[in-house]
Amino acid sequence: MARILSAVAWPYANGPRHIGHVAGFGVPSDVFSRYMRMAGHDVLMVSGTDEHGTPILVQAEQEGLTPQALADRYNRVIAEDLTQLGLTYDLFTRTTTRNHYAVVQEMFRTVHANGYMVERTTMGAISPSTGRTLPDRYIEGTCPICGYDGARGDQCDNCGNQLDAIDLKNPRSRINGETPRFVESQHFFLDLPAFASALEAWLRTRQDWRPNVLNFSLNLVDDLRPRAMTRDIDWGIPVPLAGWEENPAKRLYVWFDAVIGYLSASVEWARRSGDDDAWRAWWNDPEALSYYFMGKDNITFHSQIWPAELMGYDGRGTKGGSPGVYGELQLPTEVVSSEFLTMEGRKFASSRGIVIYVRDMLARYQPDALRYFIATAGPENQDADFTWADFLRRTNDELVAGWGNLVNRTASMVAKNFGEIPAAAQRLPVDEALLAQTGAAFDRVGELVRTHRHRAAIAEAMRVVGEANRYVSETEPWKLTGDRERLGTVLNTAAQAVSDANTLLAPFLPHSAQRVHETLGGTGTFSPMPRLEEVTDLDDPSRAYPVITGDYRLGETVAPWRSAPVVPGTPVAKPTPVFTKLDDGIVDEELARYRDR
Repeated sequence: MARILSAVAWPYANGPRHIGHVAGFGVPSDVFSRYMRMAGHDVLMVSGTDEHGTPILVQAEQEGLTPQALADRYNRVIAEDLTQLGLTYDLFTRTTTRNHYAVVQEMFRTVHANGYMVERTTMGAISPSTGRTLPDRYIEGTCPICGYDGARGDQCDNCGNQLDAIDLKNPRSRINGETPRFVESQHFFLDLPAFASALEAWLRTRQDWRPNVLNFSLNLVDDLRPRAMTRDIDWGIPVPLAGWEENPAKRLYVWFDAVIGYLSASVEWARRSGDDDAWRAWWNDPEALSYYFMGKDNITFHSQIWPAELMGYDGRGTKGGSPGVYGELQLPTEVVSSEFLTMEGRKFASSRGIVIYVRDMLARYQPDALRYFIATAGPENQDADFTWADFLRRTNDELVAGWGNLVNRTASMVAKNFGEIPAAAQRLPVDEALLAQTGAAFDRVGELVRTHRHRAAIAEAMRVVGEANRYVSETEPWKLTGDRERLGTVLNTAAQAVSDANTLLAPFLPHSAQRVHETLGGTGTFSPMPRLEEVTDLDDPSRAYPVITGDYRLGETVAPWRSAPVVPGTPVAKPTPVFTKLDDGIVDEELARYRDR
C-alpha cells in the first residue's frame, strides 16, 4: 500500500466553473483517486477555491460586493457543482481560511529566512484613471521575444517565457484598455535562479511524465529569473514581516498563496480528523507519492514555482538553509497536465457566452454522461472539442446501447427466469473465455489509469462490455428455457461479466456503478459519493463555509479492484434503465441556447 496525495487545481472563485475546467482538473483527478483507493492505496485528495487576487477585487466592485462576499457566493456554487459531479475530495476548502493564512505565512517566513526571498525595487503598473495597481496578469501586449500579441504581463502563453509587464510592447489594461503608467515599488522576489540546478536535476528524474509537460518544464529552466511574490493590493494575505505586515496595500501574490493550498488543505483535513499531524504522512515521507492535476496553463506554477517554494522551505537551493516547523516537504511525483477543451470549435469564453457551466449541464443530463464524454474524448494529451452531436452519439450509442443494454438485458433475463443470481454448472469454453477476458482487464485498465492514460483505460473497459454483449448474443439464453442448467450457467456468466465490467468502469462512472451494483442485487455502498458539509473556521468561529468531504474506503482489508464472484441466490428484480437515452433534438436545442446568449 502506498500513500497517494491527489493535489487538484484550485478553481478561482469569481464565477461558476464550466465543463472545460472540470475536464482539465476535476474528472481526471477523481478517476485516478477512485482507482487508487479501490486498489488499496491510502489516498488524500485535496483542493478548494482560490479566492485572492485582482479579478475577485475587480468583479466585487462591479457587483457592489465586498471581495469576501463575492468569494463566499462562488465558493458555495463551485462546491455544490463538484459534489454533484461526484468528485471525491477528502477536503475541498478555500484560501480565505485562517488556517490557510497561517500555513502560507509560515512558508513565506521560512523561505525568507533561508535567503530565497529577495527585496527589490521594481516598476509597477498603475491605472491612470483609478490610481489602482494593475497586476501583471491584467496587462496585455506584444511579447518582446516571439511577437505574440496576446502576451500577459507575467508570461507569454505562446512561447512560454516569463515576462515583466514593462517589457511588453504596446501594453494595455485588460480592464479598460488604457495604457498603464509604471512607477517604482518595493517587492519580494522568489530567487528562482538559486534553484536552477536543483530544479533541472529533479526534472530530469521525472521520466514518466507526459512528454509535453516535461519538455515544457525543462525549457523553463533555461530562463529562470527572480519572480515577484508580493503585490500592491489590499485583498490577500499580509506579508508576515515587520514593516510589511502593517501595510494595508502590500499583500502576498495570489499565486504564491494558491499553490500552498495543497499543503494548507492537508493540514486542515488533519486538524478536522482529530490528529493534527496526520498530514505529515503524505508530505514528509519520501516514500509517499504526490500527483498534481491541472490544465496546461498552470504547468509553470506546478513544475517550477511550487517546487522552488518547497526547495526554499527545505533549504535545498544554492544558499542552503533549514526546514521550518513543517519539516522537509516532498516535491511532486508528477505534474499531470491536461490540454484545453473547446466548445463547438471555439475557446470557452464566459464573457462572450461561449460556455457550458457545470451546473447547467448537470441540471439537464446525468453526471456520468458528462464524465463519460470527458474520459473518452477529453483533452488528455491534446486539445479536444466538445460538440453536442458527439455528446449525443457517445451517450446513446455507447452508454445506453452498449453498457446500459448489457446491464438491462442481463438483469431482465435473470429476474424473469430465476428471480435471483443462478448457480453455474459446468462452464463451456465460450463461458471460460469471456471470464478470462474480464478478469485479465483489471491489470490492464488499472495500469492505464495509474499512468494517466484514461482514454485508453475506459476504451479497454468498454471493450470488455462489447465482448460481454457479444457473448449474450451468441449464447442466446432466451432460447435455453428448456435447459435450466445451461441457462443458469450462461446467465451466471453474464452476470459475472457485468459485475466485473461495473468494477472496471466505477472510477469513471461512479453514479451508475452504484445503480448497477443494486440492479444485480447488491446492497450497501459500492461506489462512495462526496458530501457537502457546513463547517466553522477552525481559527475563527465567526466564519462558516461549506466543504466537500466523505468516507471513501470500501473495506479495511480487501481491495475491491478485482473480480468479486457473484453470489448465487442473490435476489434480482426487474431492472429499470440505468442511463437516459437522449432525444436527437437536444443538439438543436443546445445550439439554440448557445446562439441566444
